Amino acid sequence: MLKPKVAIIGGSGLYQIDGLEVLEERNVETPFGSPSEAFVLGKLEGVEVAFLARHGKGHRILPTELNFRANIYAIKSLGCDSILSVSAVGSLQEEIAPGHFVVVDQFIDRTQKRPHTFFGEGLVAHVAFANPVCPTLCRDLIEATKKVGVQCHEKGTYVCIEGPQFSTKAESKLYRQWGADVIGMTNLQEAKLAREAEICYSTLALSTDYDCWHEEHDSVTVEMVIATLQQNVEMAKEVLKTVLPQVASKEECSHCRSLSHAIMTDKKFIPQETQEKLKLICGKYL
Repeated sequence: MLKPKVAIIGGSGLYQIDGLEVLEERNVETPFGSPSEAFVLGKLEGVEVAFLARHGKGHRILPTELNFRANIYAIKSLGCDSILSVSAVGSLQEEIAPGHFVVVDQFIDRTQKRPHTFFGEGLVAHVAFANPVCPTLCRDLIEATKKVGVQCHEKGTYVCIEGPQFSTKAESKLYRQWGADVIGMTNLQEAKLAREAEICYSTLALSTDYDCWHEEHDSVTVEMVIATLQQNVEMAKEVLKTVLPQVASKEECSHCRSLSHAIMTDKKFIPQETQEKLKLICGKYL
């Protein structure tokens, strides 16, 4: 049975990867429900990977409707220890032009309605999240963008909003004052849950347009955004093909042990049902 070590989560526009040798489509059920879609398992550049279309086939799932816990739990159950997340974003900074890539290193949470932890129900854990992405994966992504020849910003803060509506101009200007660089609706919960699941995580953000703070924003058409998105996605596929061999061979890092000092609850007080539910996530510590 195929047991990939690398998972790719594809966002808006990235629903499949050219060159992926598809060996299996696998439905995965979890204690948290069903993931967004069946996982496509196969080989890309000789590396076994699991691919998940974040919003499902046909882009039918709203950001708030995404079952983030099921997605990350399923990735863990497949045996993956690294996640490469690709996401379309709006730019909050002049220098991050449409068509540019950003390897995100920080997040700001502006969501309100989403479960973002596996824990609870009698089991308390607090993971460190000061540095929310894996520096090794980020370094590898940056090097891959250089090889492919895309304009990439080597760090950036991603503000995650609830959506599905885009920001008001007042909100967009506020996020700029906070020092945020890009804006999106999906990646923060993935990063939090990946950390709890002891999976290395990184985000490759694809700038499709300037957010509404920009004076030229109103002249941007849907057709222009879609054209930029399509171009971004094609380049992102090349970046993924380039980076995969490095990711597949990377050594274990501290994120693979993020729960080692995080569980606060005395084992004798943890309900048996909760222990069974989270066996995959933290069973080795219980």
